[in-house]
Amino acid sequence: MATLPGDPKPGNGPAAGSAPADGPARSPAGAGPGAPAGEPMTPPVLLGGLLGERALGLRHLAGPRAAEVHGVHASEMADPSPYLLGGELLLTAGAALTQAGAAAYVGRLARAGAAALGFGVTPVHEVVPPGLAEACERYGLPLVEVPPGTPFTAVARTVGRLMAEARTRELRRVAEAQQALAAAAARPDPVPAVLSRLAASLSGWAALLTPEGAAGTAGAPGTTRGALAGGTAPGTDALDAVVALARRVAPGSAATATDAVGATSLAAYAVGGGRVLALATGVRTPGDHTIASIAAVLLTLLTAERPAGAEAAALTRLLLDGDPAAALTAGPWYAVHARGAGDPQALAAALGTVLLDPHEDSVRLLTDRDPAPQPGWRLGVSAPAAPAALVTAGAQAERALGRAEAARTPLARHTEPGLAGLVGEAEARAHAEALLGPLSPALRETLRGWLAHHGNWDRSAAALGVHRNTVRQRVTRATELLDLNLDDPDVRMELWFALRVAERRPAQPE
Repeated sequence: MATLPGDPKPGNGPAAGSAPADGPARSPAGAGPGAPAGEPMTPPVLLGGLLGERALGLRHLAGPRAAEVHGVHASEMADPSPYLLGGELLLTAGAALTQAGAAAYVGRLARAGAAALGFGVTPVHEVVPPGLAEACERYGLPLVEVPPGTPFTAVARTVGRLMAEARTRELRRVAEAQQALAAAAARPDPVPAVLSRLAASLSGWAALLTPEGAAGTAGAPGTTRGALAGGTAPGTDALDAVVALARRVAPGSAATATDAVGATSLAAYAVGGGRVLALATGVRTPGDHTIASIAAVLLTLLTAERPAGAEAAALTRLLLDGDPAAALTAGPWYAVHARGAGDPQALAAALGTVLLDPHEDSVRLLTDRDPAPQPGWRLGVSAPAAPAALVTAGAQAERALGRAEAARTPLARHTEPGLAGLVGEAEARAHAEALLGPLSPALRETLRGWLAHHGNWDRSAAALGVHRNTVRQRVTRATELLDLNLDDPDVRMELWFALRVAERRPAQPE
């Protein structure tokens, strides 16, 4: 007999007097879409692999056989969808399921993003209800039968084990690729060697586009003007798309960008001097971005125009330590964007650094000293950063320089942490007021509380000190006034930041 977590006796159904095993907590099976921030991404478990675990005896009944499982959740609720984050294998014995309600039940699971439905037979149902299989086929939700002798906990533990094994394989692959890229960078012709090694590690195509190549157009398959490449080139459509993608990062407006053409995944990484690392691969795995980032750091060091001694020292530390962050000391480091009429080398010397990157109208520097104002220059200075966070520090410095020029001050520092700092205070506040204008203060407060509790009516009501029906009525009214789909995560994110900005006090003039 299968057992539910918390059941005092065998059986797939809930024990008499016990509460359903529902709640916001995820199964320990692994980190999925709702894993805590900062946890390493773990590859999902393929449903086909889980079905291949003979000890479980799972049987595929309906819907597609292919699915990615990010976690396991057991529930006997009539509507467990509010407790799903997406990607779960939902296990149930059907205690609250009726033949008439099967279609609606499966529809809610599909809309909530469930990966698959596992139905445990006995003691509630002797067989899987035929209406359930029909609904799963209709909504494209995989349906799996869990036999009586398989506890739900065994399914969750198996998913956890498969995820741990997949994560170990992915970490090993990243470590091996990192070592291979570092070795390629030490070869006599390092840039082509790194590109070839990267293409092999990702089973795709990698190219370093020069400013000419990034601004131009793709030619015959496998060629772009001003490019070095390794691996098998994609088709013309993918080449055109990746060159267009490179234009987005070549000016320095973004550090990375991604796209897809059919089954081909595309990515572009800025490597300095207008050059761009362009990639075209098949299905991307969680470690691909890490591997590509390591290659981008290597290519930046190999192609940057900087003093030979500084480059050699940084590259040597990178090769010996096998870690991009090891190319620099722990810091903290400050990214500086400067604009003025003085000598960039003299500015670098005054800031105690040799790490500078002159542009046509500005200079970018990296220093481990807290910068001070310099005559003849306007400076934008990032927050103190570790080597692994220098891309973010560069963006902070760029925005700070804009504030320094607007305020006509010799130096401005980054002061706003997090995503809220990506947009200027005045622009963010204007957008927030325009978006939230139709809402009264009470509706704004309720909407913010509801979003803060991930749409959970009971927790939102408790936090706001009102009845859950009041929360429902206010959120429904806010939806009507805003004319937005609050089930869309992009809409929720935009509203959250707008509410955060609107509740802040306006910044005082400097």
